Amino acid sequence: MADALVYRAEGEAVLHGGDLYGFTVTEWHLPATYPPFAALLFTPAAWLPVPALKAAFLVGNALLLACLVRLSARLAGRPLRLPALCTATALALWLEPVFQTLLFGQINLAVTCLVLWDLTRPPGAPGKGIALGIAAGIKLTPALFVACLLLRGRHREAATATTAFAGTLLLGALALPAASADFWTRRLYETDRVGKAWIVDNQSLKGLAARTLGDPAPGAAWLLPALAVAAAGVWLAARAAEERHGVLLAAFTALLVSPVSWSHHWVWCVPLIAVLLAEGHSRTAALTALLFTARTMWSVPHEGDLDLRLPWWQQPLAAPYPLVGCALLVGSALFGRQRDRGLFGRQRDRGFFGRQRVRVVEDPQHEVPVRQSALPPAQPSASSSSASTIR
Repeated sequence: MADALVYRAEGEAVLHGGDLYGFTVTEWHLPATYPPFAALLFTPAAWLPVPALKAAFLVGNALLLACLVRLSARLAGRPLRLPALCTATALALWLEPVFQTLLFGQINLAVTCLVLWDLTRPPGAPGKGIALGIAAGIKLTPALFVACLLLRGRHREAATATTAFAGTLLLGALALPAASADFWTRRLYETDRVGKAWIVDNQSLKGLAARTLGDPAPGAAWLLPALAVAAAGVWLAARAAEERHGVLLAAFTALLVSPVSWSHHWVWCVPLIAVLLAEGHSRTAALTALLFTARTMWSVPHEGDLDLRLPWWQQPLAAPYPLVGCALLVGSALFGRQRDRGLFGRQRDRGFFGRQRVRVVEDPQHEVPVRQSALPPAQPSASSSSASTIR
């Protein structure tokens, strides 16, 4: 659990006044990469012996996975009973991003649960946006959701999230002024500190571009497409007819455009699979689950600099997750405004097992019951109503 050891070292640096961004730990010489606010949250890890810390991360991440499965079902509009929740959690352990998160002792599940819990709360819920702002203060990429909230007319929640994020910055600056100045003026821009962007571990657009071009520093060859994808992704998320689609589009856009998105960052595959199943995309959901379980990026040569010398036919194997993210954006661009269709354009008139979902209602104007679709009626689009929101 290499990352858990980094978090422990960050907590020790806070408690003992050490240089937060001047140390490395483990045989891979891993440094601290998160904002100072995150280091403050890691201080309890410094109080635990390493074996106890590893056990705590293992149990904690298993419980967080169950929480993520439950929140994913809530996002999809399909609450789970306890037996189904346990089964889905056990199956989700086989997804590569989830397994790697447990293996490394990462905090991806915690951050994702914070974001998804906040976004799936009812509009107007007290404090809605605070958890999102805290998540952005721990790991900056969730800040992209705030832009989507603004564009969907959820100004109050966006303001709350921004205020919470600013609070994390202020707290970090007050508690660790030197580390805060160091991070926000220097370390934030040293993306190489996080790791080599061209290795197969990195499933962002930058990693894809570096390996495709055989260039460890692709520069504008990835930056310009990343800016275009960021703009398109935020626009698509803001105008998505279904709010759950907007959440997924924002999440996958953030993963795509981040300079480094390690494979274990892609735990958003769990809510993606849940939404696909809920909308009747059983085959697409199964294919997506297979792709996130297959670990194809580890099957290609990746010792030394072999990641930069892959033949053309191995490039898709080395970059399965960004290809899924791009497919999601393309599918939304083609079909996202059609409320009777799901993420990839297939008709949403059937349930999990292909049966049409209908219910019988009494119509006072008729003498016999009327069969009515169980699907929700069409709602005004985000462009015509400020009531649209990302939950």
